[in-house]
Amino acid sequence: MVELAKPESYPAVEKFVLEWFERNKIAWRKSHTVNIENIIKKHYLPFFGETKIGDITRNDLLKFRSALAKVPGRNGRESLTNTRINKIMDPLKRIFEDAAEEFNFITPYIRIKPLKSQKSDVQPFTFNEVNLILDQVREDYRDYYLIRFFTGMRTGEIDGLKWKYVDLTSRIIKIRETVVAGEEDLTKTESSIRDIHMSQPVYEAFKRQRLRSLRFGKFVFCNRYGEAMDHNNITKRVWYPLLKRLGLEKRRPYQTRHTAATLWLAAGESPEWIAMQMGHSTTEMLFRVYSRYVPNLTRMDGSAMDKLLAEKLEVANAL
Repeated sequence: MVELAKPESYPAVEKFVLEWFERNKIAWRKSHTVNIENIIKKHYLPFFGETKIGDITRNDLLKFRSALAKVPGRNGRESLTNTRINKIMDPLKRIFEDAAEEFNFITPYIRIKPLKSQKSDVQPFTFNEVNLILDQVREDYRDYYLIRFFTGMRTGEIDGLKWKYVDLTSRIIKIRETVVAGEEDLTKTESSIRDIHMSQPVYEAFKRQRLRSLRFGKFVFCNRYGEAMDHNNITKRVWYPLLKRLGLEKRRPYQTRHTAATLWLAAGESPEWIAMQMGHSTTEMLFRVYSRYVPNLTRMDGSAMDKLLAEKLEVANAL
C-alpha cells in the first residue's frame, strides 16, 4: 500500500510549478517555453500562489477555469475564447499529474473536459481580392504579400526567412526556421521542415526583393536595421488599414496561407503536393479545412459530371 504524503510536506503551488517549469523547458521549443512561462506568471501564480499543491481540489480548478472566462481577450474581446482557456488549462493537467506522482496524492485534475471550441476561422481571399490587394498595397510591401499569398508560408516562416534558404537557381524556398515574438526558433513541427516550389510570380518577387534587402543582412524581409520585421506592427500599420480602405472584411494576415491552399486546390494541384507545400504531414487537414471552398473557386458543383454523363449517354443512345 502506497503511503500518502502528509499535507504539511506539500510545497506551495508557486514553488512546485516554477521547479516543474525549469525541469521541463529543456525539451520545449523556445516559443512554447515563452508561452508556458507567460501562462504561469499571468494566470497560475496569481490565482493559486502559496496554496499547497496537495490542497488544491477539483472544485478549485473549476473555479480557476471560470475565472479565466472573465479575463479580457485580445483585439477588444470581452473574454478569452474557449480555445485559449483550454490551452491555459492543459498544462495544469500535466503539472498535477507530476505532483501527484511525486508526493503520492490523487490528482484533482479528473473529469475536467475541454470546453467546446469553435472551428478555425478560415476565410480565404478570392483571386479578385488578391489582385486588388496586390495592386493597391504599398510598393515596399507588395512582394511580401505576394509571396505570402502564393506560397502558404506561416507568418513566422516568412518573417524569419533568410537568404541562405532561398534557392533561386532551383526555385525552391527551404523552410527551416521561424521567428516567434521576435526570437529565432525552429519550425512549428517536424513536418514544417519542407521545400516550397516557387511559381513564376514568386520567383520574380524574390529577385526584386534581393535588390532591396540582401545588403542589409540575412533576412529576406527586414527593417532598416536588418532585423526581422515586427509582424504586429506591420499588421496594424499596413495590412488592416489597407483592407479597410479597399472595403474588404477585416481578416488576419494568416488568411493568406489559407488562400494559397484554396488557390492550389482550385488549380487542380495534387492534394499530396499541396500538403507538402503547406507543411502538413497528411492530406487529412487539407480536405477537412479547405475542400468546401473549392467549388466556389472552380465552379465544380456537379456540372462536370453532368457534362460527362450527357456526352456518354448521347454516344450510347446513338449506337
